[in-house]
Amino acid sequence: MSGVTLVNSLAGLLILTSLLVIDVKQPRWSAALYSLQSLVLVGIFAVLAYTTGAKELYLWVASAFVTKVLLVPWILFTALSRVSDTDRPNNVMSLTISFIMAAVAIGISFIVVNQIHLPAAEPFKTALAVSMAHFFFGMVCILTQRNLFKQVLGFCLMENGSHLTLALLASRAPELVEIGIATDALFGVIIMVVLGHQIYKNLHTLDTSDLRTLKG
Repeated sequence: MSGVTLVNSLAGLLILTSLLVIDVKQPRWSAALYSLQSLVLVGIFAVLAYTTGAKELYLWVASAFVTKVLLVPWILFTALSRVSDTDRPNNVMSLTISFIMAAVAIGISFIVVNQIHLPAAEPFKTALAVSMAHFFFGMVCILTQRNLFKQVLGFCLMENGSHLTLALLASRAPELVEIGIATDALFGVIIMVVLGHQIYKNLHTLDTSDLRTLKG
């Protein structure tokens, strides 16, 4: 199997894990599946580095493994261990609707990607379409999930999608870019988890629909 085929095949696993992160009821399982997805993303970076000869991507491999596979899931598991009844509220969307939306997002992404003519991205159009759809899945998770911690995972999905897009289109970006991306994502998760814990501490709920104080 060539490197290009392997990258595009691994990108397909990102779609499956995204749907599972969104649809699984237990946030702890969602966090574990996000860690698995990030491990797949690390694998894509490693294959891209080998295939394209972009040595800069090896730093991406290391930083993504530490931040996405280890640190972010650990932060989420730690936060979830401090609250009760983490499985509520239930998901807003059914599994069927999720799959339909996923199919539409992937179809639109492929149409958009086919209009892009960049030599660097030409062999990886499948993976590029997946990365665009993946960003959309993160938005869907944020907009449809009522559980605060599931919304944090939606942000993580969006970040994984944008990270893959950058790796495909700018694989030789300076290492400083990767450090900045990893740091921003990590601190973003920390801030959101702290806010979520404070909301739970004061209001005793993880349901965003219960946050009515600022509603007009």
